[in-house]
Amino acid sequence: MKKGDSKEKKPIHLLQSHYYDGLIEAGCDEAGRGCLAGSVYAAAVILPQNYSHPYLNDSKQLTEKRRMILRKDIEKDAIAWAVGVVSPEEIDEINILNASILAMHRALDGLKVRPAFILVDGNRFKPYGATPFATIVKGDAKYLSIAAASILAKTFRDDEMRRLHEQYPWYGWEHNAGYPTREHRRGIEQHGLTPYHRRSFHLLPDRGPQLPFPED
Repeated sequence: MKKGDSKEKKPIHLLQSHYYDGLIEAGCDEAGRGCLAGSVYAAAVILPQNYSHPYLNDSKQLTEKRRMILRKDIEKDAIAWAVGVVSPEEIDEINILNASILAMHRALDGLKVRPAFILVDGNRFKPYGATPFATIVKGDAKYLSIAAASILAKTFRDDEMRRLHEQYPWYGWEHNAGYPTREHRRGIEQHGLTPYHRRSFHLLPDRGPQLPFPED
């Protein structure tokens, strides 16, 4: 085993399997909220009532290899799962908070089973029809369904950014996923913006938002 893989030897502590007994619950989480480029992704996952998995945890605590293994397990084991996407253009139009919530709503729209309750990572959400919900700060480290959603959102978004990297190789998206790294900002300085950059964001420290949109 490689030196950096030692943390993968031991199972991670088990998270809670449900918020209420006997209800069909969907966990929701997003990925990419703080990025300078790319869509924001969200996932909704319904797991069996007493589901357990020794390695399922917040996606940020896992290696990329472990996330991909878990993604396959989640897709196989979940009662239902779906991913929602909101584009950079929509983010610029409605702001990133509203876009993150919209991505969660779109993920919930895609579920083949209707949940009776929704668990949301964080502290902000808007009602999804009449379905009751709870916002859970750091919920992806507390509830299995939210952790599963965080893994799906993260891995599906990373897939998109790797595809975009092939078209725009100057920003390091294959490993920074669009986050504001030095490499990414250096790419912006040297090569300008792409159609996938969020122009309402402060893309460079000394510049404000890049709206209105140029004719490109």
